[in-house]
Amino acid sequence: MSKPVKAAVMGTGSWGTAFGMVLADAGCEVTLWARRAGLADAVNSTRTNPDYLPGVELPRNLRATTDAAEATRDADFTVLAVPSQTLRANLADWTPLLAPGTVLVSLMKGVELGSAMRMSEVIEDVAKVGPDRIAVVTGPNLAREIAARMPAAAVVACTDEAVAQRLQAHSHTPYFRPYTNTDVVGCELGGAVKNVIGLAVGIADGMGLGDNAKGSLITRGLAETTRLGMALGADPLTFSGLAGLGDLVATCSSPLSRNHTFGTNLGKGMTLQETIAVTKQTAEGVKSCESVLDLARRHGVDMPITETVVGIVHEGKPPVVALKELMSRSAKPERR
Repeated sequence: MSKPVKAAVMGTGSWGTAFGMVLADAGCEVTLWARRAGLADAVNSTRTNPDYLPGVELPRNLRATTDAAEATRDADFTVLAVPSQTLRANLADWTPLLAPGTVLVSLMKGVELGSAMRMSEVIEDVAKVGPDRIAVVTGPNLAREIAARMPAAAVVACTDEAVAQRLQAHSHTPYFRPYTNTDVVGCELGGAVKNVIGLAVGIADGMGLGDNAKGSLITRGLAETTRLGMALGADPLTFSGLAGLGDLVATCSSPLSRNHTFGTNLGKGMTLQETIAVTKQTAEGVKSCESVLDLARRHGVDMPITETVVGIVHEGKPPVVALKELMSRSAKPERR
């Protein structure tokens, strides 16, 4: 009898916990790593994550610990589910503990401030592993819906298709359907930039600008995401798939989206600090909008919506002024 596949999930936020549920439901033995002992105890004693997914019963083959060495021991997959900007420091601590040959799986959708690195690049840089041991899970995956076992599809991306297929097999459940892709660059950029566009759409919704504005921002946001992706060597078709359009639509349409909700509060007139104060979880686009714009400028790519979001979020530009500037840009053909 073959031994069960083991997975460590480093992080007990809503998406890390939900994906841990997926892996457990697919038959893996899952250990969540929690920073706080109280949360780990709650997971083990009540079978729930009261802080991030209250009321959701967790599978019996999922447990939690505060001991990173215990979590990662003999893990076939080590899933990284921490805020993007904390990955480098956390992974530096965890790298000596990683099981030999473990596949490092990124759930994070961001670009590192300062270096403008994608998350897989940070993993490769810190853990000193090749791209064939790094996988990315992305797509229209709102954690609360997946935790409720509502139907969803996702993309499992790795430059080594065999590795992607392994993770696909061990995360495929009746409600979670993963597809494989070898375009890691495109999949990561789709996930990172959609958070920024989600902020823009949220701001427009908060200002009451209507559905035409929403449709326009989603479409033009996808266009600038694709431009950046092509400049970095991504396959443009990736952006019409689950990692691109699928994730973008879910983020820009759902009240469950942290970035959309954050933007809505800004559009209604709340200050950045007021919005941060009422936001319980990380809205990745708030910090990543700066690093995405940095990445675009390094490659000479025009991203006006991203630039507008940075102006509103980090430079204090009033949304009404930013909207006027965006709408008054010089006219041009659509496909340019």
